[in-house]
Amino acid sequence: MKIRVMLVDDHAVVRAGLRMMLESEEEFDICSEASTASEAILNTAQEKPDVILMDIGLPDMTGIEATREIKRAFPEIPVVALTIHEDEEYFFKMLDAGASGYVPKRAAPEELLSAIRAAYSGEVYLYPSLAKLLVRDFLSQQQESAANTLNGLTAREEEVLALLAEGESNTEIAEKLTISPKTVARHRENIMNKLNLHSRTDLVKYAIRKGIIEP
Repeated sequence: MKIRVMLVDDHAVVRAGLRMMLESEEEFDICSEASTASEAILNTAQEKPDVILMDIGLPDMTGIEATREIKRAFPEIPVVALTIHEDEEYFFKMLDAGASGYVPKRAAPEELLSAIRAAYSGEVYLYPSLAKLLVRDFLSQQQESAANTLNGLTAREEEVLALLAEGESNTEIAEKLTISPKTVARHRENIMNKLNLHSRTDLVKYAIRKGIIEP
């Protein structure tokens, strides 16, 4: 059974080239073409293609918006972005809209064929250079998450921080945690140094900001 593909691009020459390339492969059949997002949405409802090749730069609305509309109505139909845009803004917005693949128009034909096959099989295909953006974004989020934690405090220091912010004295904290007041003082000094805080007021503000205690 052939993979029925719908081509969405506002340039007739591009669509003609894609049709020629895909139909030279026995496994593909071009079931529909669209030059606008509105036409693509309408044709999707009528033709129910197996895979949609979607350009981002369309005259009436972006391919991102069209993809979002199509995926909302037909979540089972995969969309592969085929575009000149290779920057992060379009890349992440297209993935967020529900695209199953992202291929730049400069890619080799084999890359596009692989993307269509992957989308048809329920997989996600990202052009290698763009996949790096995803990895970089993931690592950035991991680093940001780590930065938003308690800046390397130990579990014991976190306990002491919470109790200090609640207004407990060193002696009271020592009794609650079954440690010496001198140890509490050392933990307090470490906490202040690690968080670059200079007073109990700063410490309380920090604890509230991080959700350690209720204001």
